[in-house]
Amino acid sequence: MKLNEQLIRTRCSEIGASLHRLRQMRTMPAGEFSATKDAQDIAAYRLLVAIEAALSICFHLVAKKAKRAPDTYTECFAAMAEEGLIPQEMAAKLQHMARFRNMLIHRYWNIDPLRLHEIISDDIDDLDEFCAAVALLI
Repeated sequence: MKLNEQLIRTRCSEIGASLHRLRQMRTMPAGEFSATKDAQDIAAYRLLVAIEAALSICFHLVAKKAKRAPDTYTECFAAMAEEGLIPQEMAAKLQHMARFRNMLIHRYWNIDPLRLHEIISDDIDDLDEFCAAVALLI
């Protein structure tokens, strides 16, 4: 079965647009960020969009390349590593992102603003690396 290259490109574009906005926000000092609800809301939404786009790519690639459907979001990135589509270290980082996505969706009232700021400051580049790795597959 053939990969849907347009889907992959579109989702990577969505990731790029969200990361652009998040990078603008990570220059905000952590204390100011944690006191600014609008900044937290924008960051949470943009991070969610980026993670969802990465998951969409992940499920598509695992279905097409491994001919299976992972049961969970974290399992999807593990399956990509098992298939040699991304490095294991990248899969582990993206699994953390998938778990944080679950917090954003299902336990949004428990999101620590400082943890959210830490993620946008330190971890979002992993999503860029994911798109770069995926680009090599199409």
